[in-house]
Amino acid sequence: MCDTMVATGPATRDGAVIFAKNSDRERSEAQFLDLVPAARHAPGSRVRCSYIEIDQVRETRAVLLSRPFWCWGAEIGANDAGVAIGNEAVASAQFPARLTPRLIGMDLVRLALERAQTAAAAVEAIIALVERHGQGGNCGHLTERSYDNSFIVADAREAFVVETIDRFWAVERCGPTRAISNILTISRPDRMSAALAADAAARGYGEAFDFAARYYDPARDAISRGRLRCDRGNELLARKAGDITAADMMANLRDHGAAAEGIADWHPVDTVGRTICMHATDPEHGGQSVASMVSELQADRPALHWVTGTSAPCTSIFKPVLLEAGLPAHGPRPSDQREAESLWWRHEATHRAAVLGDFGAALAELAPGRDALEARFAARMEEALALSGPDATARRAEAVAQCWAEADAWERTQRLAAPRADLPEAVRMAWADTRVRACVAVAA
Repeated sequence: MCDTMVATGPATRDGAVIFAKNSDRERSEAQFLDLVPAARHAPGSRVRCSYIEIDQVRETRAVLLSRPFWCWGAEIGANDAGVAIGNEAVASAQFPARLTPRLIGMDLVRLALERAQTAAAAVEAIIALVERHGQGGNCGHLTERSYDNSFIVADAREAFVVETIDRFWAVERCGPTRAISNILTISRPDRMSAALAADAAARGYGEAFDFAARYYDPARDAISRGRLRCDRGNELLARKAGDITAADMMANLRDHGAAAEGIADWHPVDTVGRTICMHATDPEHGGQSVASMVSELQADRPALHWVTGTSAPCTSIFKPVLLEAGLPAHGPRPSDQREAESLWWRHEATHRAAVLGDFGAALAELAPGRDALEARFAARMEEALALSGPDATARRAEAVAQCWAEADAWERTQRLAAPRADLPEAVRMAWADTRVRACVAVAA
C-alpha cells in the first residue's frame, strides 16, 4: 500500500511541478537510498532485474532510488533529467496478478528512470516494457504477494498517470493536481493499449467505458482502502491548489486522516480505515510507510529532491538531495535485522518508541524541531540553488551535506519513551517479534 501525488505548475506557488510519495511496505522491510551513476553498455548487454533478465539499452541515466533492501528496483525515484516516478500496487477483478516471474512494478520504476529524458518518454518506456514482458513475481518481503501497478510520472513540464493490468495499459495526462493509491483511478483514458480496448469490446463495455469502474477489484479495495486514501489525497491537494509548496506535500504525506485532525492524543491504534501516513499496529495492519520522497521539478534549475530514508514521515526529517552533488554518506545498506549505524534502523527506534508509547505526546515533542529543521534546510537550499559560477556545484554539495549532518545530529538527540501500558494485546504481540529480533533498543 502506498500513496503518490503530484501538483503541476498551475497548482503550485512558484510554478514548479511537485511530486510526492509514501512507500508502504511491511513493518521491518527496511528501505535504502541509492544513487546509481549513468553508464554506457556494450551492444547486446542484458540487465538482471528482480526476477528476469531483459535487454539493456546502450546508455542509462543516473538515478536516485529509494529501494526495499532486497529488491533490484525501486519504490520511488528520480533521474538526472528531472523525471520522478512512484508506483502503486493495484488489482483487477478480471485479471488476478501472478507470481510468475516477470517484471514487477519496482523494476519498471527503475528501468523507466534509467531510460527516459522526459516524463513522456518514461511513459513510453513503461508501456513498451509492460507489453513486451508483462508483470509478475513475488513483491512481498515476508508475506508472498503479487500485484499490477499504477504510476505517477512527472517532470518539470507535465505529469501522467499510467495504470496497468498485466500487459494492458491506460494513460491520463494530469491536470493541476492528482493523487493515486492502491486502486485503478482512470475513468476515461487519454489513450489505452489496443489489447485493453479489444478486451473491453469483447466484454460488451462499449467504446466509452469507464476503465477504473469496470476493471478494479472491490475485494482488494476493501482491504487496502485505496479509494479512501486516494480521495483523501485529492482533498488535501485541493485545499491549497494554486499555492502548494514542497512543505505542503510533506504535510500531506504526514496525514493521519480526518479522524486525527485536531486530536492531540490520537494514536495509530485509533486509525479509521487506512491513512496516508501509515503505521503498523495489529497483525491485520502490518504495513507502514517505510520511506518518503518529495521532488521539486523546475525547468530552469536542478531538480531538488527531499528524502527521508526512514519510516513514518511524521517522525522523520526530509533531507535534500541534488543529483549533481551526490548522495551524502548515511551508513550501511540495511536489511530486516537491526543495524546500529544504518540510517533506517537508527530512526526506526524512534518511530517504534512513538508507536508503542504515547504517540500524540511523542509527535508533539518532536514536530517543532522537525519543522524548524526542514524550514532551515529549505532556505539554505534556495540560497544554494541561486549560486552560479565554477564552484556552484561544490558549494551546493556543501549545503546538502550540512543539512544531512544537522538532521543526523537531531536524530541522535531523540530519546525512547516508555511503552504504553494500555495498548491492545494484539498490537503488543504483533510488534514483539520484530522488536526483539530487529530493534532491540525499543524493548530495552
